[in-house]
Amino acid sequence: MLINDHLANMGETLFRWRSFVLTLFIPIVFFAIWQGEAIELRFGDTVGEIYEAICLVLVLTGVGLRAFTVGYVPARTSGRNTKGQVADSLNTTGIYSVVRNPLYLANAIGYMGVALYTQWLWVGALMALVLVIYFERIIAAEERFLSDKFGQDYSDWAARTPAFFPRLSGWVNPALPFSWRTVFRREHPSWLSTMTMMYALEMLSTWRKGEALSDATAWHVAMLAVIALQIVMMALKKWTRFFRVDGR
Repeated sequence: MLINDHLANMGETLFRWRSFVLTLFIPIVFFAIWQGEAIELRFGDTVGEIYEAICLVLVLTGVGLRAFTVGYVPARTSGRNTKGQVADSLNTTGIYSVVRNPLYLANAIGYMGVALYTQWLWVGALMALVLVIYFERIIAAEERFLSDKFGQDYSDWAARTPAFFPRLSGWVNPALPFSWRTVFRREHPSWLSTMTMMYALEMLSTWRKGEALSDATAWHVAMLAVIALQIVMMALKKWTRFFRVDGR
């Protein structure tokens, strides 16, 4: 078997389980947090707070890039499906005109933000290694699927568009207008999982330092706000068509 086919076959399996595979990293992140905040211990509280703020920016950048991507795509593309590959059309405009896998790029940025938030650089390095292995195989599987389905159109687009790191030129305006309703409908589970992870890390770190959990008011408010959003979204999706947009 050719190496590319082997990678793609592995990627098919990872694709089906992609929502759960990286949860295996959670114990490592929690273990690192329990060892203390290395940056803060070495350089002081101010540097530690600046460092954590940078990590939060990375996490929010990942969330924002996902929202920006999903807001422009048509139905049955760039979805959250896990049973198999789905693509009724080939996205080549908007963010897809400068990078072929913007959602995986967004996920990688967010994952790195979470890993680095532990303040242990070895966790970030390990996460980076896992992401390279993980996304390389999933992307290989998706490329095989798209190449088989769209043929020369996919080959032409792939030839001019980087797979993972965006180029700084050649932007093509999106074919569809931005739909915030599509973003809310499709992305609210990601917002809950991201917020839950960051909240858990912050609470564990606060407890580890012997500080009162009740003092983390901003974190409690943010967590409750995201939970409330989930409840509202699930109710609206079940009993209304408010977040349904034709062609999305």
